[in-house]
Amino acid sequence: MPDNASRDIAKQVSGPLLEWYDANARVLPWRAPPGSPVPDPYRVWLSEVMLQQTQVASVIPYFEKFTARWPDFASLAAVEDVDLMSAWAGLGYYARARNLLAAARAVAREHGGELPRSEAELRKLPGFGAYTAAAVAAIAFGQRAVVVDGNVERVVARLFAVSDPLPGAKPRIRNLADSITPDVRAGDFAQAMMDLGATLCTPRSPKCLLCPLASRCDARAAGTPEAFPVRARKKARPTRYGTFFWAERGGKVLLVRRPARGLLGGMRAFPTGVWAESPPALADAPFAAEWTLRNAAVRHVFTHFELVAALATATIGSHIGVADGEWWPVADLDSAGLPTVFAKAVQAIGRSE
Repeated sequence: MPDNASRDIAKQVSGPLLEWYDANARVLPWRAPPGSPVPDPYRVWLSEVMLQQTQVASVIPYFEKFTARWPDFASLAAVEDVDLMSAWAGLGYYARARNLLAAARAVAREHGGELPRSEAELRKLPGFGAYTAAAVAAIAFGQRAVVVDGNVERVVARLFAVSDPLPGAKPRIRNLADSITPDVRAGDFAQAMMDLGATLCTPRSPKCLLCPLASRCDARAAGTPEAFPVRARKKARPTRYGTFFWAERGGKVLLVRRPARGLLGGMRAFPTGVWAESPPALADAPFAAEWTLRNAAVRHVFTHFELVAALATATIGSHIGVADGEWWPVADLDSAGLPTVFAKAVQAIGRSE
């Protein structure tokens, strides 16, 4: 429970911030207006999962498509895995989609189609880490919860001029966020902090003159708001190499299902072997054929490495069966739900012809 000093700090921040939010809140399809009754928990949860490491502008069309097709937990829980993964294609970080489906099924099966209201119970659901559980508890159920995403982290680090580098400073930043979180309107406060970080307290060129917390900000007082949060030097991202195999037969191309576990798990893709430290050329071809390595490549950055993939093509005269494979019309590849890295390969093949 916060002490009196913490409550005073919270009032100094929450009062001006909530007043600013009431006048400047972003209008978003999953959000209730400031001061309104809490929104649909399903929509809050879905938006929070989609927004993890993804920009709002990218999420909005996916959110609208998902809620039109699957408007509640029951409908989402009933969807086939492949249909869900195809609908998610292009949004990235595909483990989120697998956890999304697992959580929807758990809610439908164990909770009567309604999310539990407490952070502790939410944490038991697939994909509900500390942030998601806190965000849903605060925004969907109006509970006091400490919600810290990247925007909030930046705002708090500047408010208190936290000099310890990230990620080591995360526990302290969370404690400081706790000290300014009010007992009432916790959901609005969390969204106000997010909006402040997204629109004014931006990573570069923060708009301090417009900020409702400018007079309370230690980083601004020091004249160095852009110096916070302090970040440890990143390690160099390693490079991996692979080959994507385009096998075409009668206007159709071979797609395979990637293993359920692992990167891009369960999604349709072109056959590809192990992604290794050196180019594998044709060593991992799915079957013997007159493969041609194209003078083109696909580069894609994943969270922990960069992939450089060569492209190999072959025209197949007779039927060849491949485990977990299907022959997909080339003219209709947009409907296959390919992950972005493989969609890049489609574009590269078209340019190289």
